[in-house]
Amino acid sequence: MPAATHPRECVVTHARTTDIPGAGGADRTRRLRHASGALLSGCALLASCAGGMPQTPSHDEVRIVTTTGILADLARQVAGDRATVTSIVPDGADPHGYEPTLRDVRDIVYADVAFTNYLLLEEQSIVKAIDANLPDGVPNVSLAESAVKYAAEIIPLVEDVSLDTVWLGVRVAGDGAHHGADRASDVLLSATGIRCADEPCAGDVHAYLTGTFGDVTHYVDSRDGFDAGTGYAADTLRLPPDAHTHLSWAFTAPGLYELDVRASLQVDPRAKPLPVASGTLLFAVGVDPHATGRDVVLNAGHSDLTVDLDAGALRVLLDHEHGRGERHQDLFALDDVVVEVPTKALHEVPGDPAFRFLGRPGDPVYQLPQAVLGKHVHGEIDPHLWQNVRNAMAYVEIMRDTLMQADPAGAREYRDNAHAYLRELERLDADVRAAIAGIPPSRRVLVTTHDAFGYLAAAYDLTVAGFVSPNPATEPSLADRKRLTQTIRDLRVPAVFLEPNLAARSSTLVEVAREQGVRVCPLYGDALDADAPTYVDMMRANARSLVTCLVP
Repeated sequence: MPAATHPRECVVTHARTTDIPGAGGADRTRRLRHASGALLSGCALLASCAGGMPQTPSHDEVRIVTTTGILADLARQVAGDRATVTSIVPDGADPHGYEPTLRDVRDIVYADVAFTNYLLLEEQSIVKAIDANLPDGVPNVSLAESAVKYAAEIIPLVEDVSLDTVWLGVRVAGDGAHHGADRASDVLLSATGIRCADEPCAGDVHAYLTGTFGDVTHYVDSRDGFDAGTGYAADTLRLPPDAHTHLSWAFTAPGLYELDVRASLQVDPRAKPLPVASGTLLFAVGVDPHATGRDVVLNAGHSDLTVDLDAGALRVLLDHEHGRGERHQDLFALDDVVVEVPTKALHEVPGDPAFRFLGRPGDPVYQLPQAVLGKHVHGEIDPHLWQNVRNAMAYVEIMRDTLMQADPAGAREYRDNAHAYLRELERLDADVRAAIAGIPPSRRVLVTTHDAFGYLAAAYDLTVAGFVSPNPATEPSLADRKRLTQTIRDLRVPAVFLEPNLAARSSTLVEVAREQGVRVCPLYGDALDADAPTYVDMMRANARSLVTCLVP
């Protein structure tokens, strides 16, 4: 890898690199960056350029940047002592919601190779930071998308649709390639106005996400109106093309709510958004939806307000589950649909200060919950490929071939390291398979609070019975506890499984499970920690937990 001298720089997360030649960063000293978001002025915001950041490193070894700790561990096994590997998302953090820092961007700027999982696993701002700041000519590899060429097995993402109200998310259909869009482009969905049966609304409407650690991200808030002068910036949700996101909706009073929405496509951070479509979505909150005369009443299952980039339209998608993995999807025009928010969707505002925007603790609020805790933007394919060890082996082969090409002088070392590690993963796969085979078939039932284990189930003959969790966006009521209790009883499982980094936000699940004599056991999904610091440790820990908790 050629050596290069790097000046000390302050960079911004959403920067765009000019077309200046030089593989491996040899000409990085001449790159210009154009900020696309809010610029951070100067170095004073970090104790950075004045000594808070380490001195500019020498370029004597290969630098690899990955998005997650799991990918970083795989890369270290292949690279050995020839490279330094840095993970953007720290251990224990959620890759679905982590926001990169200026230090992360600096690591990207000096990288010689970048590995992302993608398939919309990572928070979009991480992908943007890599795509905008990685030097020209540096390999930028999306492992999950490349793994198919290395015989990886991919499966559709299966989500829980067991709520007793409609689960209304937001989706982008199409990739916008005919407009020049790529994975770093944004689709903007904005709320632009609201009416209630042609009268001023008695209540407010909110659309938001509850994150893994209870933080709330607000996308629509009607309390302060909708400001056309700012382009409705305060009431806008951004998604990459071909993506889907969960969403919670809340209404503080009954009535018919007509929410005006518009969609646009921002191909590049510096480009003016291109109009796509606009329309009005009708909600029947605590009132009879059939009285509206609409042909389609959405009152159960999984639906999405859908921006169709190819057709240039806003529609509602209804996703039916028929068991045995069968799915059926219908698309409806907004004018044909009314979304029912029934009286049974009435909850109390929780005591958590994060939800004060809904009212005072104990106030009634109508809510369509997001069903799955945490920010989780994704596509149709399950991105958690590494839960099948055979897929992790495909990742290793991709990393080997990428590093051999980027650093030919180290080719033999990368090849030998990968060969040894692949043999270790072969043993790991056999051990996990044998361990789970020892669980009686009737007890190989997986109940979790996160839809991250489809590959684990498919590869090792487990059944995903469901995602048991109380409403993640409100404090559980007595009725919530009763429903959760009944669900655990109906499934007749000996244990439910909880990711260690979600334990603090799942106290009700833990309490109810223990009341029912059901164990709550750890199962690692997206992140490593001190008890499972490597990928091999993680998979062995998962196998042990499954055997310990499911074998009678």
